[in-house]
Amino acid sequence: MTGSSQAQGGIGTAAAPATTHDDHLHEHDHHDQHWLWKYVFSQDHKMIARQFLITGMFWAIVGGALSSLFRLQLGWPQATLGWLEPILGKWVVGGKIAPEFYLALVTMHGTIMVFFVLTAGLSGTFSNFLIPLQVGARDMASGFMNMLSYWFFFLSSIIMFSSLFLETGPAASGWTIYPPLSALPQAIPGSGMGMTMWLVSMVFFIVSQLLGGVNYVTTVINLRTRGMSMSKLPLTIWAFFLTAILGILSFPVLFSAALLLVFDRSFGTSFFLSDIYIAGQALPNQGGSPVLFQHLFWFLGHPEVYIVIMPAMGMVSEVLATNARKPIFGYRAMIGSLIGISLLSFVVWAHHMFVTGMNPFLGSVFMFLTLIIAVPSGVKVFNWLATLWRGNIRFTSAMLFAIGFVSLFISGGLTGIILGNATLDIQMHNTYFVVAHFHLVMGSSAFFGLFAGVYHWFPKMFGRMMDEKLGYIHFWLTFAGVYLVFMPMHYVGIAGFPRRYYAWTGFDAFSQFADLNKFISTAAILAFFAQFVFIFNFFYSIFRGRRATQNPWNSTTLEWTTPIIPGHGNWPGEIPAVYRWPYDYSKPGSDKDFIPQTVPYSATPESNLPYEQELSE
Repeated sequence: MTGSSQAQGGIGTAAAPATTHDDHLHEHDHHDQHWLWKYVFSQDHKMIARQFLITGMFWAIVGGALSSLFRLQLGWPQATLGWLEPILGKWVVGGKIAPEFYLALVTMHGTIMVFFVLTAGLSGTFSNFLIPLQVGARDMASGFMNMLSYWFFFLSSIIMFSSLFLETGPAASGWTIYPPLSALPQAIPGSGMGMTMWLVSMVFFIVSQLLGGVNYVTTVINLRTRGMSMSKLPLTIWAFFLTAILGILSFPVLFSAALLLVFDRSFGTSFFLSDIYIAGQALPNQGGSPVLFQHLFWFLGHPEVYIVIMPAMGMVSEVLATNARKPIFGYRAMIGSLIGISLLSFVVWAHHMFVTGMNPFLGSVFMFLTLIIAVPSGVKVFNWLATLWRGNIRFTSAMLFAIGFVSLFISGGLTGIILGNATLDIQMHNTYFVVAHFHLVMGSSAFFGLFAGVYHWFPKMFGRMMDEKLGYIHFWLTFAGVYLVFMPMHYVGIAGFPRRYYAWTGFDAFSQFADLNKFISTAAILAFFAQFVFIFNFFYSIFRGRRATQNPWNSTTLEWTTPIIPGHGNWPGEIPAVYRWPYDYSKPGSDKDFIPQTVPYSATPESNLPYEQELSE
């Protein structure tokens, strides 16, 4: 679809008429399509969202399986794991996982979870699915670019997955791919072809993200339906919109870092290399700086944290308001805090680099900015809790995961304040305290937001309901599992337990943590297997779930005005106009506990506020 058949509206203005004659033909044309164009190379944003979601679920299983393997090694470093030999082949030596393969497991786990699951799987799914439906558009601004976005991601996935089966193993220099391990193909086995495939895969991934991001921003700005001003957008759309802007501005910097790494690896340049010796032989590289790579990587890396978490924040806001049957508390403050987080996320990257020997004054500037970014996050937490306060709460599976998100975000965010202090961070930077912090605040929180979104919008995606009892089981096993894994990690981290070590048995000081490591590993493996409850529920419900009604949650937003399973073009007739904000729940005077955005004020005189009464006249 092009912009000509859409509502055209500038920021803050009411948009133009919602449909043209072409739009009415749009859905009819789609029914005549060959299955290849309808399900595989689809340009329908809803089908592309499903493709992103199912690909992301596959990657989540792979990433979780890799973490289970290295937790086996960490929990039982003395055990004989010969039973893994048929699976891992030569990477099991004498019944033990090979040290270089342990590094590869950690590298691929981080890469897969951060980029392929929580960036593409989360944002790719819900930005695609919800933006046109919630702003009142027939489709994305460019369906073709949208399709390309998925297939570049798929190509990236194929290359990254193939690298797992290389004879020399996949990339093994950590998910942050710091030089010199990533810049010298001869450094370790994983620095060779595995690293090359990692870089090629990430280039395609970045292209995918940029294609998607430009599409999301254009759609939100240009294709809103009549009456849908920016001040009437659901918080989900604000979150997706700002996330896309972050990606457009920061992913090209990672692209440049990857390009310079390729030059260092293959063309003899020295951007990141200097004074390197391998097996006693001096390399000719002079003048480069590995710290330069860290600056480039973390200039993406910190906005990336918010690219992961902000879509979850938006969806959680929507789910909490809908299931507390209350308007979201502080709508404008929530938008302001999202904008504040987006701006500040670009000026805090060096808090990942306090241990690189940076100027202490510069460190203090980044410390100050890092602690300031806790303020908009605190505003969001306060508003979520205020939304729940004295609400008529419905404990659906989505609501449980949304509340779990708030809990994890608070728990992980508090330790972020500790690590934002340079003096404390220098002591704890290479310990499990950092691992625990970011797995709570970014990893687990974002997963909980993802689960909340899937349970809540599943009826709109597939026309059926997921099983609530299985949803409750999934929630409690996952919620307990996450805390049992990551809370003890804070304790061992404060005691100095180092991260990235293949085995800690060579250090007498750490032997006291043997039982705690077994406990963490057991909880992690059980939490991983608990996800199969969700996977069964998801696929079973697609085919056998209870049929959904048009608006099963009694929500106010536009997507619930479409048919139960919307066709290509979303609305069969005219796109409805919008008259009010998206959170009119339990409004005094109204006979229902929700008023959809499409109901004009003239139809609800009994519940209108004075300024709304003026708008209705």
